[in-house]
Amino acid sequence: MDAIKNLDELIAHLAGRGGKKRIGVICPRDESTRKAIKMAETEMGFATTVVFDDDDACKAAAQAVAAAREGQVDVIMKGLINTDDLLRAVLNKEMGLLPKGRVLTHLTCAQIPVYDKLIFCSDVAVIPHPTAEQREEQLKYLLQLMHSLGIEEPRVGLINCTEKVNEKHFPFTAEYKQLIAKAQTGAFGKCIIDGPLDLKTCFSPEALHKKGINSPLEGKADAIIFPDIQAGNVFYKTITCFCPGTETAAVLAGTQVPVVLPSRGDSPTNKAYSLALACLLAQ
Repeated sequence: MDAIKNLDELIAHLAGRGGKKRIGVICPRDESTRKAIKMAETEMGFATTVVFDDDDACKAAAQAVAAAREGQVDVIMKGLINTDDLLRAVLNKEMGLLPKGRVLTHLTCAQIPVYDKLIFCSDVAVIPHPTAEQREEQLKYLLQLMHSLGIEEPRVGLINCTEKVNEKHFPFTAEYKQLIAKAQTGAFGKCIIDGPLDLKTCFSPEALHKKGINSPLEGKADAIIFPDIQAGNVFYKTITCFCPGTETAAVLAGTQVPVVLPSRGDSPTNKAYSLALACLLAQ
């Protein structure tokens, strides 16, 4: 499988493999959600939808989660329901979708016109300050996603404001070194991981060389992992606000089935792309 380099190639891949995934949509009462599921069903053709709606949105969420547990839907999508209410159903210890020992995190895929391939990152929405164990799970989920997209040897940058390990002020940079050492043993499969690096040295060979840094990423990263949710969220909002033509897709990972948790500001197209990403992971 050739590496998928943009979101339209992802849609083509899903359409070409045959079969359609079943999306359980919770309370699709807003126009944006309805347009997105129509795109997924008819224009892009990679999914069918099952609607869960009720006067009580929490009841609808519980019904969708139950359907996922029973194998009746492959993906869950948030419509017009509070995120807290949906996550309460997803994280329910007895009847939810997060298996014991798994970490709930958020993965983003961005298509930015000035970069020649997709960019992946974690976590911009769920874990405020990842522990070393949570960060390792974020890395594993990202690598799984990229391998699913045909990226044979993903290049992952571990983000900081400088390229030096500083345990006193940035203790997570020491954890970065542990992740790199583990990756070099083959624990995560085929991949290249380096850090700490700043954003420019991850994505710009010129910036890397100007700083005199020798990195196996060579300024050509496929993915980045942020130190905390604040850094990740600022990056996400910046590219969607100041980079015209940027498209994004995002999904919750770690759950029994992928969960699409779009922002209210996401366009129908971005929501449809998120559904495509979730359907890819659902296989």
